[in-house]
Parts: sequence; C-alpha cells; structure tokens
Amino acid sequence: MQSEGKVTTNQIDASELSFDDFKLIVINDYKIAVESRQASILGRREVLTGKAKFGIFGDGKEVPQIAMARAFKKGDWRSGYYRDQTFAFATGISTIKEFFAQLYANPSVEADPSSAGRQMNCHFATRSLNDDGSWKDLTDIKNCSSDIAPTGGQMARLVGLAYASKLFKQNPELDYLKNFSVKGNEVAFGTIGNASTSEGVFFEAINAAGVLQVPMAISVWDDGYGISVPAKFQTTKEDISEILKGFQREEGTNGYEIFKVKGWDYPALCETYERAINICREEHVPVLIHVTEVTQPQGHSTSGSHERYKEKDRLAWEKEHDCIIQMRKWMIESAIATDEQLNEIESEAKRAIKAIQKEAWDEFLVNIKQEQGQVIKMIHAFADGNAALIKIANQLASTPDALRREVLSSARKAIRLSVSTPSADRDVLVKWYLAQAEINEEKYSSKLFTDGKESPFLVDQVDAQYHEDSKMLDGRELLNACFDANFARDQRLVAFGEDLGHIGDVNQGFAGLQAKYGDLRITDTGIREATIIGQGIGLALRGLRPIAEIQYLDYLLYALNILSDDLASLSYRTKAGQKAPVIVRTRGHRLEGVWHSGSPMGMILGSLRGMHICVPRNMTQAAGMYNTLFRADEPALVIECLNGYRLKEKLPDNVGEFTVPLGKAELIKEGTAITVVTYGSTLRIVEEAAEELEQLGISIEIIDPQTLLPFDTDQLCKKSLQKTNKLLVIDEDVPGGGTAFILQQILEEQQGYYLLDAQPKTLTAKAHRPPYGSDGDYFSKPSVDDVIEAVYAMMNESKPDQFPELFK
Repeated sequence: MQSEGKVTTNQIDASELSFDDFKLIVINDYKIAVESRQASILGRREVLTGKAKFGIFGDGKEVPQIAMARAFKKGDWRSGYYRDQTFAFATGISTIKEFFAQLYANPSVEADPSSAGRQMNCHFATRSLNDDGSWKDLTDIKNCSSDIAPTGGQMARLVGLAYASKLFKQNPELDYLKNFSVKGNEVAFGTIGNASTSEGVFFEAINAAGVLQVPMAISVWDDGYGISVPAKFQTTKEDISEILKGFQREEGTNGYEIFKVKGWDYPALCETYERAINICREEHVPVLIHVTEVTQPQGHSTSGSHERYKEKDRLAWEKEHDCIIQMRKWMIESAIATDEQLNEIESEAKRAIKAIQKEAWDEFLVNIKQEQGQVIKMIHAFADGNAALIKIANQLASTPDALRREVLSSARKAIRLSVSTPSADRDVLVKWYLAQAEINEEKYSSKLFTDGKESPFLVDQVDAQYHEDSKMLDGRELLNACFDANFARDQRLVAFGEDLGHIGDVNQGFAGLQAKYGDLRITDTGIREATIIGQGIGLALRGLRPIAEIQYLDYLLYALNILSDDLASLSYRTKAGQKAPVIVRTRGHRLEGVWHSGSPMGMILGSLRGMHICVPRNMTQAAGMYNTLFRADEPALVIECLNGYRLKEKLPDNVGEFTVPLGKAELIKEGTAITVVTYGSTLRIVEEAAEELEQLGISIEIIDPQTLLPFDTDQLCKKSLQKTNKLLVIDEDVPGGGTAFILQQILEEQQGYYLLDAQPKTLTAKAHRPPYGSDGDYFSKPSVDDVIEAVYAMMNESKPDQFPELFK
C-alpha cells in the first residue's frame, strides 16, 4: 500500500503462502525498489538544478535493504548510515515525501520528522519522544537512532543499542520497563559501507560486541570503493569478512556468525537475512552480513561523477549487475511477473515519485512565498520613490522559488537603507522582522537540549543535611555512598568503564558496588573509549540510565568524535525527537605528568555544546550534581578532581538525595578588591592564596561557577563586579582555553565589561602539557605563589603607592 510515498514490505513465511501470495509480496518489493530508485534519480536532479544543496542516495542497494527490512520488527533498532533510504521506505521509518522534505531542508517536524530540516537527506530518525520529552512506547515502533554523517560513527552507539537487549533479557529487575523492551527480544541492526570498515571505531565496535555477546547485526554494503579509492587501498585482502574470520564462533566459544551474499541475488538475500537475524535474535549472538557486488549507479554523491575513476569494464559490469535489473530478470524467469507488468510498475513509479516530489517542494515553499509577498508589499509601502528600496523589492519579486534567507535578507537590507527615514510603514516591517527572528530562532536554533518535563532545571533543589556527629570521610567514600543510594533507588542505573567493576574504579568510587548490585549493572570494559561512550548512548536511547566512565580526562580525546558528533548534537539534530541522558564520568586536573593531568576545557567547551559540563570542586558537590542528573534526562560530563579523592569531607545525611542545581555559581568567599572566578582543583589553591593576600591587605571575592555549561545563570559574577570592578579568571587549561570562554560569558553575556575599572586578567597553565613530578606541576600550572602574585600585580596597577612592584 502507498500513502504519500509510504510503501512497506512484509515478512515471507513460505510454509504458509500460496504461490500467488508469494508473487504479490515479491512484486510489492520490486515496486519499493523501483520507487526508491526513482527517488534517487529525481533527488539528484533536484540538487543539480539548484533546488537542493547536496544529495547522497542509496541507489544500487535497494534489493539487499528490502531483504534486511523483512527481518526488522517492531521494537528493533537501526544505527546506520546515509545509504539506507530503501530500508527506511520498506520499514515505514520514512516516507518518500519525507525524504524529499529533508532534501529541501524543510524546517517542519511534520514534514521531516527525522530532523526538521537540520540534517542532510538520507539521515533518518524515528521520534522516540512525545512533545513534553516523555518516552513513547518503543516496543510498538520500528526504531531508528538518528544518523550522523561521519563514516563509521554509527558503530559506537550500535554496541549500546544491542547491549540494552542483553540487559533487558538477563536482568529481571527491568521487567517493569514495558515500553522499552519485550524481554530483550530486540535486534540492533547496523549498516556501514565497505570503505568505512577501515575506521578504528568499526573494529572497536566489532570487538566490543563479540566480547559482550549481544544481538547486533552488521550489514556491510560492499561496492568495492570508498568514493574513488578502490578496496585494494582500503582493506587487507580486499575483503572485510575474510579478515574477520577469526571472529567466527566455534563450538564452546563466543564470537560471530558471518554471512556473505551477493547484493543482486534477491532470493539468496531474503534467505540469508532470515537465517542471520533469527540466530541473532534467538541466541543473542552478533552477526555480520557482508553484502558483496553492490553497485552505485549514480556514483558517490551529487558532488561528482564515478565515471572519473571507474574503468569502462567496471561501469559495464555495474550496469549489468544492478540489483533491480537482476531482480527483474529473476522475476520474469520465475514466472512471478511479466515484462509488461514490470514495465507498468516502472512507469507508475516515475509518475508517482514525480508527484510526491512536487508536493514536497510546494509544501516547502508555501510559507516562504507568503513571507516573500509580505516583505515585497511592506517595502513598497514605505519606499516613497526611493530607487534603492524599490530595487530590493523588485529583485525579490523576480526571484522564483526564493529561499527564506533571501526574503529575510531583503527585509534587513531595506530596514538598514531606510534607517534615516523613519515612518509608520517602516515600523511595520521592523516589527515583522523582529517577530520572524524569534520564529526562525525556534526553526533553526532550538532544542540544543530536550527541555522536557524531566529537564535538570526542573529538579527540586535539596540542600545537604548534616547533624552534629556527621562523619568525616574520604571524598571517594562520600561518592561511593552517593552511588550506592542511587543504585538502590533506580533500577535503570548502570555503570561501566575500565577498572570500574571488580576493583570499583581506580579511585574506589564504586568499591564494593559490583558485588552488591551485580555485574550486569556495574561492569568492567576493555580499553575502548569510543565504544564506552557509544555503549552509553545506545543504552540511554533505550530508556536506561548509563554512567559511562572515561578513566582520565586526557582519555576523553579518544571518544571526542562520538561525544561531539553523536551525543552532544542528538537533541538538536532531531529537534528533541530523541534523547540520550548519558552521564559521562571522568577525573582530571591536578596529578602528575603529561597524560594524567589534563584540563582541556576549551576543547570540551567548543565541541560538546548540547551536554552539561560539570566541574565540581570537591566530591560533595560532585555527588549533588550526580543526584540532580540522575533525576533528569539530559546528557552531562562530570569532571571530578583527581587530587580530591582522599581529602576529608563531611558525609551528608541525605547523600543520595541532596541536589546541586546546574548553572548556579556559588560565592565561596566574600571580598572587596578583586573578583576571582575559578573552578575544580584550582579553587583550593585560590582559597589558600586568599589567606596570604589578606595579610597583604587584599580582600578577594571567590566565585565557583560549578558548571561551565550552563554558566552562572543568576549572573553572580556580574553582581560581584558591581562591588569589586576587577576580574581575574583562573583555571588549569592552556592560555585562551577555558578562561577565554569564561571571560566571554562575564564580559559579553553578563555585560561585565561596563563594570570594570581595570583590564581583566587570566591565569592559566602553560601552553604545554605538564611535565612529570611535583616540580613539573609547580612550573606549568597555577600555584599559590602564582595566584598571589597575579592578584597583587592587578592591585599594583590600580594602587601603586599602596602595593609597590614586587620584583623591581
């Protein structure tokens, strides 16, 4: 059946089908294939004629994707890449009309449910959430995690999507989560191009899934190339399944089932997928289906032609082995359809897809044309013979199929050119433009976070409670008590990372908790940072609450692409259609040496917009932040102070309940001379320096922002500057790193610039990583001496008589 370009396939059970029924199913599959091909052909034309910016399509992979779609059930998940349009059509994950809406970047969720025009075409996603951010029943949906363009990047989250099925199957305490799983019966389907199997994250994911033994089904679409680079430069032996033979399971051992099938052989593909997915689903064994001899009739993308790099013999072979041509031939030979019947299907497909494309294009333009007409009319209303204004209006009127940017740019230019001739009619355009600015902010820049009913900003603030005899514990013990209380409270919580399980992490924050809660909930992993994060994303997409531990902040770099490209952008690129409330736990700042004392906050702040960045100064604050995040549904990075685990702190009576609100800075010490803003491990150094500064007659005010994203939402820094008029920002990042961000927030966002009577200063680490040893730390990161002298120098500039130069 077809409705607005929606045609889906059906599973084949040959034992219950008559030949006539079988023929109808196969003919329907052929119809899906040719309609998808027509969508690719017409989509390419739309790019080349300028209606769309860029196109990448799934032509040549139609038949294997239909076979894969047959095995895909409600509750299953896909984590694929940008060649899977036929699979999306065949499963109902997308319609052809939605495909074209995305090609045109229609910013409507209704038109493009996958991304609201924020992603390039063929980047699919199902909407897992209701408008208030609550979960839908994911067992009643054929689920698709939001695609990303970086090749291989989808593999990391695929591990987590499959691992969730294992947890749902083996942990009976999760049975109450009826909307997320049917006893772990779901398979996670992954797709990847043969060239992208050269990526490190592919091998990392393959190994992780083999160790975990999870129902993960990888399909490799092998067309022999990676854009223009042939397989001989991509893969050892030019064959990914050949080099993965060591992963093939044998009797009594874990491993994979590996299958190989030609991409143009429809009956073999259907048989292979049915067999492979049954094993995957029933035995919870990962499978790899290597689909070879796939073609790419239109080349890699609209940016070039594959005739430039393929030999004539190869092009001729591809034309002959086009999967649709081969399926057509088989259908005629098997008396499933006649040549005339198939001709009719093909002709109808061309007509139907053209009509769907036109409808999608008209719907994309309808609001823009209305805005275009409004702007033309408003400019003429106050042009009053002004040639420049009339020219703007006429140029806009003569622009067929104008885009919204052209409409808004014309309005803005007219407003600028008429600034010296105010009028009531001009005011109408200004008012219209300001209203449109808000509307377009929502269209193009909203939902960096889900902002649903479980937002961390809606979590009640609960103060830490103490009594006279509250215990003084090591910081690590306080954290341990916090995790213990929360794992007892919420069965959805799971934690995993290197050395996290058996020994309770390298700093003992999870000591003894695996024995208490079991190795399904608190788990060791291999050294594989990218898929530790991916494991968290997949679990979170399926309704669990993962804590993904990266052992040291320096090691975050090995997972940065997954954090930045996938997790941080998830809510934005789906316009709050999906969420993954992963808590990434790590530790950093002060310790010893190049690899264990990193504080790359500028890198983190620049790449992880869409995650909350928590920088607690001690373990009490860290626990309060965890308590907030465990009750919310947005992703966060929590950076514990590496040198704080053995410092004594008072244990709150409500250690698993008190909360630290995100974005709320804290006044640590009142002062009058200078506002010092710092966080994490340097805060204790600043507190120590403050004592000697008091002896020198300098009273500093110390503010801890606590979180950098969001930053000081109550503008405590600005309030402090109203008193001190001087600002010093201190951290352990490189010069121009985290401190530059903090300055931008205070001086620009909070307008603190206008409150200063002296140049704002920063004190940071050196540009290099810290060398090993205590001396290395002293000479490369801010010390107490550095803080005292930086503050003193600022006082010397303003009051040289009272504070003479130190080193003159």
